[in-house]
Order: sequence, then structure tokens, then C-alpha cells
Amino acid sequence: MKVTDIWNSRQRPTISFELFPPRSPEAAEKLHQTIDRLADLKPDFVSVTFGAGGSTREGSRQLLETLKNEKGLEVIAYFAGYGMGPEDITAVMDSYESMGVENILVVRGDLPEDGNFQPHPQSFSHAADLVAFVRPRYGFCLGVAGYPEGHIEALSKDKDIEYLKLKVDQGAEYIISNYFYDNRFFFEFLERCRAVGIDVPILPGAMPIYSVKMLEMLASLCGATITKEVRQGMAALPDGDKEALVDFGIEFAIRQCAELLDAGVPGVHIYTMDRSKSAAGIVHRLRDEGLL
Repeated sequence: MKVTDIWNSRQRPTISFELFPPRSPEAAEKLHQTIDRLADLKPDFVSVTFGAGGSTREGSRQLLETLKNEKGLEVIAYFAGYGMGPEDITAVMDSYESMGVENILVVRGDLPEDGNFQPHPQSFSHAADLVAFVRPRYGFCLGVAGYPEGHIEALSKDKDIEYLKLKVDQGAEYIISNYFYDNRFFFEFLERCRAVGIDVPILPGAMPIYSVKMLEMLASLCGATITKEVRQGMAALPDGDKEALVDFGIEFAIRQCAELLDAGVPGVHIYTMDRSKSAAGIVHRLRDEGLL
């Protein structure tokens, strides 16, 4: 089912998760356990990432098959097309189409870590170009990424919104946002989008706090602000207490998600980092409070 049809056909907000393909047998075993726990939460859909330059191409496909065919979950397949030529892009799209995937999230993707990687001479430099290539050739429900604080490479927030508008004009039907730790970033982003005529559903992303190291690393990669409230909250925790940090992250995310849902967002998309405890804690509380 297309995610836009899910939003149009029901009154309540959606809850969804993001997963990424495992990179080792040990990680694969843990992910299977995580999937079982997340499936029990009955999410409306689950997204699966796609490594830069197609580096997790087969792993992404296998994970999508597990979620869709074994667990019966609706899925969104990421497609990070940086460096890939038209034939490779078509092969991936054909593969997803044959699986029955109906939803694609089109992103440019980052430069692969392999220093010897050479992009295809006919590759596309921007996500808008990828959307323009895929849109007339396939019937997928296409989505794109949005950045409430602006993309880390953007010249300005206004310029970033211009590029987002171009992606929508090229055929994107929904937007999933990067995470943020102050809801004002999202509300201001939403206002800027609507002001320039972006009228597709915009789904906020939520990133629970899993560890200090991961928090700092992810923020440096995507430009998300670690707010004063977050830093003060962590500073008040017992030194080195990892469990207390995770619990703090769950409570913080619950407050964030509750405010977003009260404001009328179409749902909440949780970046799980292939873990289940935080997502489960957030979902159970939001459901107990009647917000999902």
C-alpha cells in the first residue's frame, strides 16, 4: 500500500521505523530479534536504508524481503543513487518493482567511504535529478528527505527549501524529515515549506538518544543541533550510567513526539539504529496516552 494512501485512509497518525542492513553475522542475528520486537508493535510501515553507491544493495533487498514477505509489513525502500548510472538505477527499481515494493525514498546519498570509488559518468548529482529519472518510468510512491535545520551542505535554509520544492515539483509525494531535538526547528521548517507551496505530507523523524558517542557522531554528520536541554539533561544523569541515558532518551523523545502529534503531524518516524527498546518504550507510552 502506498504510504500516501495510508495517511489518506485513516484518522489516526502513523508510527513507523527505520532499519538498516546488518554488516556482520552477529549484527544480523541481533537484527532478527529487533525485527520480531518491532513487528509486535504493528507499525504502519518500515523504511530500509540503502548504502552509498549501492554498497548495501543486496543487504537492503534481503531486509526488505524479510519485512515484507515474512513479517507482512509495509515498507519504504530507500534509494541512495549517488554515483550510479541509469542502467544500475533501473536494475534496482526493477528489482523493487518485482518484489511488490510500492514506496521509495529517493536521496542523493553520501560519497562512498571507498576512496577508489568512481561515479558513473552518467550518474545524477542531486536527488531532484533522480526523482525526475524515476518518476516517469515507474509507479512508485516517491518520497524525499527534508532537513528542518537545513542540509549540512546547503548555502542557507532558504536555498535548501528551494531544492526541496524542486524535488516535489519533479514528482515527490511525501517528505520524511531528518531528526531534531527542538520541535521549533520542525515547526519553522513546516511553515517555510507551506509558504513556498510544498503541500505534500511531511513526516517528522525522531532519533532517540542511544549513547553519547552515537549522539555526537550522528549530529556531526547531519548537522542536527544537540540542544542545551539535551546536554543539561544528560549532565544530570549518573556518570557512565548507560541505562539511565537510554531511559532519558526515551522520555525526551516521548515529550517531543507528543507535542508533534498534538500539532497534527501525519505520524512519527523513529530512527531505531536497529534497536528495539527505545522504540517500544516510545510507542507504548504514546499509545497509552491516546496519541497513536
